[in-house]
Amino acid sequence: MTGTKADGPGFASASLPRHLMRGAVGFGALAGSVALIPALGPVSLVLLPAGLLALRGCPMCWTVGLVQTISRGRLRRACEDGQCKLAVAGDLMDAAPDRAREQ
Repeated sequence: MTGTKADGPGFASASLPRHLMRGAVGFGALAGSVALIPALGPVSLVLLPAGLLALRGCPMCWTVGLVQTISRGRLRRACEDGQCKLAVAGDLMDAAPDRAREQ
């Protein structure tokens, strides 16, 4: 198995509670920046960059990070001979000794 740049953390957080907290802060700031316009005027748009920063750029980036955080340690990608496969981490570990015997 060779490591690739995609094997890195990507948008994942260190833990699920931390990621959910970032989502609450980010989505709360985005909603607050729009909802507070009638009360505070354009000043409320100051919350917009804070929300985007907490979500690491966009709501979709946060969603991808949520999936990565949940699947971290459970799913592994293995690339050999130009073909990549996604499998449960235990399945790849079980298959590794068989590959070593074949060579």
